[in-house]
Amino acid sequence: MTDTTPLPAAVEDDHHGDILVELTREQAEILIVSGEGIPRVVLTRAPGAEADDHIVIGTRDPRRLTLTVDGRDATIKPGKGRLRRRSYRVDVRCAGTSYRLVPDSIPSSRLTRDGKHIGDFSSNGDRRVIAEWRDGAAVEPLDAAIGYALAAAFGTGGQPMWMMAVETISEFLP
Repeated sequence: MTDTTPLPAAVEDDHHGDILVELTREQAEILIVSGEGIPRVVLTRAPGAEADDHIVIGTRDPRRLTLTVDGRDATIKPGKGRLRRRSYRVDVRCAGTSYRLVPDSIPSSRLTRDGKHIGDFSSNGDRRVIAEWRDGAAVEPLDAAIGYALAAAFGTGGQPMWMMAVETISEFLP
């Protein structure tokens, strides 16, 4: 049996140093984000849960996902991911703080903390994540850890609804 576990992806964040994104495939899909300057985030898909190949973590079903930050439970609620970009949002509640990662262009998604835009993330599903922090935003280690985990697990960006409608219609044309 060959090991199909992908190698970890590393990135250097301007504010938080080296960040490592790992994906393991054992009995469950597990995504781990860690680094010297950030808390460790573990996002786990439940063993036996049906996996969607278009999502790195395999599901958007909150009943099949658990999220811990430095060993403490956090709440994660991904949107269903339908036609509108906004439906691909992912909400997290951790240590009394609300986070949302939501697509805002074709390649990227914005991260908000308690409703305030603090950064933009890009990831195409290969666990490599690029973060651009907003000028003047006081970015905390927890912000970075959550942002990297969500971008790596669910990807970023989304097409506008009109573009998806055109693609759907064109599939039915000869």
